[in-house]
Amino acid sequence: MTALRSLLLGICVVPLLAIADEELDAAFDKDVLVIVARELVCFRFEIHLAIDNEQHQRGLMFVRELPPMSGMLFVYPDEAYRSMWMKNTYIPLDILFARRDGKVSNIVPNTVPLSLESISSTEPVTFVLELNAGTTKRLSIDAGSRLIWETD
Repeated sequence: MTALRSLLLGICVVPLLAIADEELDAAFDKDVLVIVARELVCFRFEIHLAIDNEQHQRGLMFVRELPPMSGMLFVYPDEAYRSMWMKNTYIPLDILFARRDGKVSNIVPNTVPLSLESISSTEPVTFVLELNAGTTKRLSIDAGSRLIWETD
């Protein structure tokens, strides 16, 4: 499986775009994530990684713009039901919930900025990926798509 991941990371045709937010760059590590859509097309995203509790709490709060083909991946140590909210988040997002194997469990598209409504996974998950609203529809990413992210 590692060889397949490496191959997909290397051949995806969508160019990698830089995230130009210095505050995000200072608070979060960056990496590359590939999403294999159900049509067997892959898309490459530059992501910020939210790994610890402080980063989980901050997320994309106060961010005013997120470049296309970028996002934030929340990584948790175990599988559990996860809930997010849009408090202090000024941009609408598509929120993807994924199991430990990377398979997308459910997507909540077009979230409402600044909302305190709970946005939840439908089953235990290890990853939550936040992308610009409309990205999942535009790229035909849905439940059953797969996130591929290489950890060190």
